Amino acid sequence: MKTIDELLSEGVAGKRVFVRADLNVPLDGTTITDDGRIRAVVPTVKALADAGARVIVASHLGRPKGAPDPAFSLAPAAARLGELLGTDVAFAEDTVGTSAEATVSGLADGRVAVIENLRFNAGETSKDDAERAAFADRLAGLADVYVGDGFGAVHRKHASVFDLPKRLPHYAGYLIATEVGVLKKLTDDVRRPYVVALGGAKVSDKLAVIDQLLGKADRLLIGGGMAYTFLKAKGYEVGISLLQEDQLPAVQEYIERAEKNGVELVLPVDVLVATEFPDLKTKAPANPTTVAADAIPADQEGLDIGPETRKLYASKLADAATVFWNGPMGVFEHPDYAEGTKAVAQALVDAPGFTVVGGGDSAAAVRTLGFDENAFGHISTGGGASLEYLEGKTLPGLAALED
Repeated sequence: MKTIDELLSEGVAGKRVFVRADLNVPLDGTTITDDGRIRAVVPTVKALADAGARVIVASHLGRPKGAPDPAFSLAPAAARLGELLGTDVAFAEDTVGTSAEATVSGLADGRVAVIENLRFNAGETSKDDAERAAFADRLAGLADVYVGDGFGAVHRKHASVFDLPKRLPHYAGYLIATEVGVLKKLTDDVRRPYVVALGGAKVSDKLAVIDQLLGKADRLLIGGGMAYTFLKAKGYEVGISLLQEDQLPAVQEYIERAEKNGVELVLPVDVLVATEFPDLKTKAPANPTTVAADAIPADQEGLDIGPETRKLYASKLADAATVFWNGPMGVFEHPDYAEGTKAVAQALVDAPGFTVVGGGDSAAAVRTLGFDENAFGHISTGGGASLEYLEGKTLPGLAALED
């Protein structure tokens, strides 16, 4: 995989460089609530612009249905990128139409433009190879060189991620190079003890990665909504907690395999419960109660790990040489159910080894709960991409950059 440093050494002044970024940030109307993914691509964009390239930044945002939708416009992200770069950023109001062509042709050396949401064109996400290829051909017409730096999208076989780099000289940006280097430390060059903390809502989202980690990790800490399927598999009452009954056989097999392989599988010993899900808009007091993990009332649901579990998980992370954390421990968006996630985040900060926050809701939680991002070894920009890499899958966007 050739890197941006190689491209810069070859010279980029006057060249049109297409940067596939990940500007898929959360929005409240037109207000960006977490700009982490925009900040992550700034080093690549700035290096290219400072070297005199004409930089064309492209990304998706949300899930529009292959047609323009103002609710998913990249205009707020383009404005924020300009603020972070300290310069005006041009914005094209389409992807490959007259606005994009005019915006790109008007770029001077060292200037930056953002084109509109790639998913406003059905060819971006099409499963039809010819339709994707046709869109990639039109994107290729905008540029001379391709730089892949949207790590959060590299697990997608999309036109701008997979097909476009095959049409242009291609290089990995700083973010992708960093992300891949970090993931190698979690797979090929692991320092031990290696502890993995997994949370989030659905155990089905994590089955494949658990399958892989049972042969690699020393300890697995399970929290979030997925924990209740594990507790049910052990025969516990879980009340009205989130439960995936169809996954019970797989979870039971993983519990048995963990014991056989000498992997310490750690489940909650107590949980915070309530009779209803909290109001995340008003954040009205929820008044949860704490019960033992094997004593959840039949009419209540677990919404966070309890205080004894927080202490337990912190102790299991205290000597870790390598930590990977993906998925919150509870409904961290509500203050009454944020303590479990906060405790795990703090344990990563305190851990002596290399700590990785695996993107998605975990990264959002770190920022929402006020942690210093520099206190962690790495905060990934791509939760799904990170998990699929750890599962051992070939990621289309990385494969295209390696060709």
